[in-house]
Amino acid sequence: MSVRLETKYLNKFVSPEMLAAIQPQITAADRTLREGTGAGSDFRGWIDLPVQYDKEEFARIKMAAERIRKSCDVFIAIGIGGSYLGARAAIEFVRSPLYNSLKKDTPDIYFAGNGINSAYLNELLSLCEGRDVCINVISKSGTTTEPAVAFRVFRALLEQKYGEEEAVKRIFVTTDKARGKLKELADEKGYETFVVPDDIGGRYSVLTAVGLLPIAVAGIDIDAMMEGAAAARAAYTDPDLSRNDCYRYAAIRNLLYRGGKTSEIMVTYDPALALFNEWWKQLYGESEGKDGKGLFPASVVFSTDLHSLGQYIQQGLRNIFETVIDVRSDASPFVIPEDPANIDGMNYIAGKTMHEVNYNAFLATVLSHTDGGVPNMVLELDGRSAYDFGYLVYFFELACGISGYTLGVNPFDQPGVEGYKNNMYALLGKPGAEHEKRRAELKSRIN
Repeated sequence: MSVRLETKYLNKFVSPEMLAAIQPQITAADRTLREGTGAGSDFRGWIDLPVQYDKEEFARIKMAAERIRKSCDVFIAIGIGGSYLGARAAIEFVRSPLYNSLKKDTPDIYFAGNGINSAYLNELLSLCEGRDVCINVISKSGTTTEPAVAFRVFRALLEQKYGEEEAVKRIFVTTDKARGKLKELADEKGYETFVVPDDIGGRYSVLTAVGLLPIAVAGIDIDAMMEGAAAARAAYTDPDLSRNDCYRYAAIRNLLYRGGKTSEIMVTYDPALALFNEWWKQLYGESEGKDGKGLFPASVVFSTDLHSLGQYIQQGLRNIFETVIDVRSDASPFVIPEDPANIDGMNYIAGKTMHEVNYNAFLATVLSHTDGGVPNMVLELDGRSAYDFGYLVYFFELACGISGYTLGVNPFDQPGVEGYKNNMYALLGKPGAEHEKRRAELKSRIN
C-alpha cells in the first residue's frame, strides 16, 4: 500500500471501544455510498473512475499534452476551485513547487481564472510576452465569472498574436460534453474539447480531463497516476475498520468531532504538498461544511509554521486535531556539511541528511502536540511519485464520501457556494429580473 494509517498517537483520545461502537455507522455509510442510495448519489462517478475511465479521451489527452509540450513555452490553465487545485497540487507534488523555475523540457505552467486581481492578470500577460502560449480553459458552464474573464483575455491574446485560425490549435477546452456556453463556443470555433463528467463534481475531478491535461503537460506519467488510484480502489473495499485504513481515518475524524474537536489541521513536512493540502481543504470543506455541521479544514507546512502557529497548536483552544502526511522516502538526499569552526554549534547534525533531521522534527512535534492535548493521526506515504499521488487522492476522496454520510450530510453538493455568486451577479448588473430584484435588496443593505 502507498498509504498507511498510524494511530499510536491517538491512544489517549480514541479507544478500541469507540471504534467498535462507530463500526455499524461506517458499514452503513459504505453501503449507502456503494449502492447509491444516499443524497448526491448521481455524483459517484469517481468511485470506479480509475478502472472505467474513457480510454479514447485518455489517449487524446496524452497526444494533446505532447503537442503542447512541443509548441509552447507557456501553458495557461484557466479554472477555479476543483477546476485548478488538483492539477496544481499534482504538479507541485510530483515535480516541485519550484516547477516553473527549474530546468526542464516542458512548458512553464501558470494558473489563471482562480481569482479576481488585475495585478496578477497583468503579470501573467507580461510573462507571455515573446513566448509561445497555449491555454486550457476548464469550466462546466463557461459562465463562472473568474475563469470566464480570464478566458476572454487570453483568447483575445492568442487570436491577436497568432490569428484566429492558428489560435484554434492552441486553445483546449474542458467542459460539459453536450451543453453550455463554453461547449457552444468550442464547437463553433473548432477547439479540441475534453469532458467534465456529469457524475463527478469539481472537487472530485482531478483524475478526469479536468486535471489530467495540465498534469500531462508537466510531463507527469498519468498512466501511473491512474494505476495508483486503481490500487487504492482495490485496497479499500472491506468496511471492517481493523482492515481498512481509509475508513478508519473517516471514523476517527467523526469520533474526534463528536468529542469536541471541531477543526482538523492537515500537516505536511514537505513544501511540495502545500497545494495538495489546499486541494484537501476544498474537498472536505465543500463536502462536509453544511447543515450547521462539519470539521473546519486547515493546513500547515512544518517546520516552517511551527514558528508561527506552533504556539497556538501547543497551548491554544483545545478544539483541534492534526492529520500528518509523513513522506517516507528521500527522493533528493542532501547531507548537512561539517563546519570546522562550528560557529553555529550545529556540528552534532553534520553528516545527517536533511530528511533525517526533518523526520526527527516530525517525531518531536507529534509527541509535543499530543502531550499538549492535540490528537494526531499519521498517514505514512511511500513517496511523491505519480502513483503515490493517485493513490492518496483516491484515499481522501473515498474517506470523504464515507465521512460525510457518517456525519449525516450530502458529501456531493455545495449549495452554499451559490450565495456569493448570485449576489455578485446582481451587484455587477447582470441582466434579468431576478438579479435586478436582488440588486435592489443588496444595495439597501449596503447603503
